[in-house]
Amino acid sequence: MLNSIKVGFIVLLTLFTSLNVQAAGGIALGATRVIYPSAAKQTSLAISNSDTQERYLVNSWIENNAGQKEKTFIVTPPLFVSEPKSENTLRIIYAGQPLPGDRESLFWMNVKAIPSVDKSHIEGKNVLQLAILSRIKLFVRPANLPQTPEDAPTLLKFSRVGNHLKITNPSAYYLTLVNISVGAKKIDNVMIAPKSDMQIPLPTGAQGNVTFLSVNDYGALTSATTASLG
Repeated sequence: MLNSIKVGFIVLLTLFTSLNVQAAGGIALGATRVIYPSAAKQTSLAISNSDTQERYLVNSWIENNAGQKEKTFIVTPPLFVSEPKSENTLRIIYAGQPLPGDRESLFWMNVKAIPSVDKSHIEGKNVLQLAILSRIKLFVRPANLPQTPEDAPTLLKFSRVGNHLKITNPSAYYLTLVNISVGAKKIDNVMIAPKSDMQIPLPTGAQGNVTFLSVNDYGALTSATTASLG
């Protein structure tokens, strides 16, 4: 598959002898995830443009976990021009029915940046313009949950079910686990929903304790946690 992509790209470059490629590399989000306290009227996300010359058209929206655009959220401004060396703030407002009060709800924040085009520089040329889509998690978090986000990973339970690892999350939080290993065997990263369980295949010969890191509210990795495999 990778080879076919490379070949297709080479053919594309051959066909278009004068090809400009523009990517929205100067746009950055101010966080790797958004925490929206359910009692708050709104929350915000900073967007910065570090490029010294490029302007970008920035389009923002929110999707549910099924990838469908959420009409219950208002993002303002939904469309704006980011000037060189500037910072803007998106306001995120939830305007839907009350969400579950005993656990977090998951949505996805989408920010698409399209670089500006100087028409005088591209006249008579074929131009391939690339937009960059940033997609980060947005958690709506109720107040007064029974655990803290820091304690939630310690509540996870692990057990073996045949040749699968069962992970049970009794907490009210979505938990992203990385660098998971059972003994010396590595396992793929996972995200587990609150008050749920999931099963993932165990590598052949996996024995011993479970070790993992989790991702905190700031997108940083926590210290390693070790749990017994029940």
